[in-house]
Amino acid sequence: MLKISQKGRSMPESPIRKLVPFAEGAKKRGLYVHHLNIGQPDIETPEVALNAIHNFGDKVFEYSHSAGIASFREKLTEYYRSVNINVTADEIIVGAGASEALLFAFQSIMDPGDEVIIPEPFYANYNGFAKNGGVNIVPIFSSIETGFALPPIEDFVNNITPRTKAILVCNPNNPTGYLYSKEELDTLRDIVKKYDLYLIADEVYREFTYDGKKHFSCMNLSGIDNNVILIDSVSKRYSACGLRIGWLISKNKDVIASALKFAQARLSPPTLGQVAAEAALDTPDEYFSEVMAEYVARRNTVVEGINNIKDAFCPNPEGAFYVVAKLPIDDSDKFCRWLLEDFNYENQTIMLAPASGFYSSPGKGKDEVRISYVLNVPDLNKSIKILEEGLKVYPGRTN
Repeated sequence: MLKISQKGRSMPESPIRKLVPFAEGAKKRGLYVHHLNIGQPDIETPEVALNAIHNFGDKVFEYSHSAGIASFREKLTEYYRSVNINVTADEIIVGAGASEALLFAFQSIMDPGDEVIIPEPFYANYNGFAKNGGVNIVPIFSSIETGFALPPIEDFVNNITPRTKAILVCNPNNPTGYLYSKEELDTLRDIVKKYDLYLIADEVYREFTYDGKKHFSCMNLSGIDNNVILIDSVSKRYSACGLRIGWLISKNKDVIASALKFAQARLSPPTLGQVAAEAALDTPDEYFSEVMAEYVARRNTVVEGINNIKDAFCPNPEGAFYVVAKLPIDDSDKFCRWLLEDFNYENQTIMLAPASGFYSSPGKGKDEVRISYVLNVPDLNKSIKILEEGLKVYPGRTN
């Protein structure tokens, strides 16, 4: 009998996308679905990136260097200098999105059975990357009551074993929007230095910080140059998720040499995506000023709206474009499916992501949902109203 591999059977399903068939069903029934489940901004991609695609004049879509087009990597070093990070082009490996870059990182530094410590809730696809490499995630619980601040240092230390190879942190955080402070990151620096671990820093939301807060990069933590692996992308920064261009950066020459071998195995990253990504680096500053102002308005709409709902709670995030909200519900998976299958308000409904899929610890996140505030303010106001009305009649409401 033909069988699927054990790895295939155990590969986790995306909590962000698994409800898509139910959303499609709702649309077939004539409902309008507000998508708050996925980090796909509705902000227009910068014109310079679009023009680079429209004006692409090469007669052949050739392979690029496996590490990425040289001019693109050189231009990335200029971008990083502008945010006070000093790297060279040969310290960058371009991938098909940050996802591939993370896969390269996992495969380069961990063997099957090794462990990576990650504060939870965390980006759900980290589970898939770990499963792909036979790596075990060790979750460290962070609470909504603290706004998802970095857990105490002893929680990390107590979970370090001989199989621990890395700590992974997303800053600003997906799914919580939490922005880690320099002091919190210094705590992680001390741990990775003492126990000789890698620190993988997913910083794809670097530009998205609010309330006067500034992002501090793990690349600037002192004394651990060889420990840090930076993951970055054009997807969110330039509202260009479909370009599928991200990259890995490390000053550790062994990490780069290993990652390059994985990059060579898949030949090259997408050529046209790199052309557009390189052009996007010339995006004018006013683009980001307008985008940040828009996201602040969206965040405020969602946070204030949820906190005005009886028995609901939402921390106020200082980064990214997500919130995790606590709702008076028995099961977030059931609730999110119910919204699509059995509920509508004025012929509309909403698609949320169950927060349970962003936890690795069993039973966590059952009364929480992740909301991506990537819609305009009027649509977000409508969505919050739909959520409020849905909670009034949801059969599994807990209080």
